[in-house]
Amino acid sequence: MAARIYQRPKSAMQSGKARVDEWILEFEQSEARRADPLMGWTGSGDTQAQVQLKFASKDDAKAYAEKYGIPARVHATPPKTLKLQAYADNFR
Repeated sequence: MAARIYQRPKSAMQSGKARVDEWILEFEQSEARRADPLMGWTGSGDTQAQVQLKFASKDDAKAYAEKYGIPARVHATPPKTLKLQAYADNFR
């Protein structure tokens, strides 16, 4: 079962950097999701898709995947760009 390794993005509701430095190993879905006929919720019988493993670094996550023979893809974190702007620019 394949997995992906990525760094947790900062949510839109947070201004700080809490939990941004964590790396996540998440298994990909092996079967398609389907709607439950009674409730209408979507789900599948794949329990591995619910598993998220957290690591302190990318190397730790890659080492774990190699140790257990999990084929994993590493998604690079996009570079952060700062838009420096002064309050006075709103009135120009």
